[in-house]
Amino acid sequence: TWPLDSPWTSPTGDQKDERCPICLDKFENKKQLKCKHEFCKDCLRRAQEANGPICPICRVVFGKIVGDQPDGRMSHQILTIPLPGYSDCGTIMISYEIPSGTQTEKHPNPGQRYFGIRRQAYLPDNKEGNEVLRLLKKAFGQKLIFTIGTSRTTGMDGQVTWNDIHHKTSTSGGPDCFGYPDPEYLSRVKEELKAKGIE
Repeated sequence: TWPLDSPWTSPTGDQKDERCPICLDKFENKKQLKCKHEFCKDCLRRAQEANGPICPICRVVFGKIVGDQPDGRMSHQILTIPLPGYSDCGTIMISYEIPSGTQTEKHPNPGQRYFGIRRQAYLPDNKEGNEVLRLLKKAFGQKLIFTIGTSRTTGMDGQVTWNDIHHKTSTSGGPDCFGYPDPEYLSRVKEELKAKGIE
């Protein structure tokens, strides 16, 4: 049980928060998020500036997250060849192209060059695969698919790299080769997208 003088406990002991969980002081201009957590308006603004529109307690996204992905192009086409594990449908092939350019103030080294990439990824051309495609397009529009950093494969800085939304970049080889079959992939990537407010 909480001690009676805990900031998390009301005088009646019903554990109703009467203090902001960020500054631990009495609420000033209280703001409640859709997840029902409450904060001082200024505390929430500062938390949002630091971490984006994400609840500091439960991590639910309450606004639109925009990333630092450089400008580029996303397109897709339908292939008739099925993916392993999806023999009843064709394949969606996504193509990403991010040209090289100069880093902005949003990036690790403003003013320095970054090196672009071309990547392809694959989804089954079924209902769930098309739903994931729609979500990925939304994430690309919000600049969340790529970022600029250190390449995991070459170790070089100033590279356009994936940004924590996993893609299947091979049609085969299973999870170890970033390919299919992987029956849990579509539900996993939807959870990754949801964590960034893409639903």
